[in-house]
Amino acid sequence: MNSLAQSAPASKSRIWTGHMLSALPVLLFLVTGTFGILKPAIAMQGAAHFGYPQGAMLPITIVEVACAILYAIPQTSVLGAILLTGYLGGAVATHVRVGEPFYFPLIVGAVVWVGLYLRDARLQALIPVRR
Repeated sequence: MNSLAQSAPASKSRIWTGHMLSALPVLLFLVTGTFGILKPAIAMQGAAHFGYPQGAMLPITIVEVACAILYAIPQTSVLGAILLTGYLGGAVATHVRVGEPFYFPLIVGAVVWVGLYLRDARLQALIPVRR
């Protein structure tokens, strides 16, 4: 497995771009997680709109924040990305169920993986992009 990680070194700009892209979903999940914990009226209206009972908000928020934290830590970022993909799959299903556009969770998922790909040489070795 060592040979996979020994591909050409990534440029600093590529790594920084990856970190910046990765920061966007982390910030998004932490902000929405804060709403889930503080439970302002608008967050409760949103949960009711999607058909979730008030009691479901805290467990959903805990999962969301935990996945974002795992994604933000370099040693667990791949696990975090996998878990965030599952979380975002639930978001897509929720939007489809209520008849709303579902592209935003898909875009966030793409940003999660593109950011991770740009900053992780092991992932680049597993999924080579050819020119």
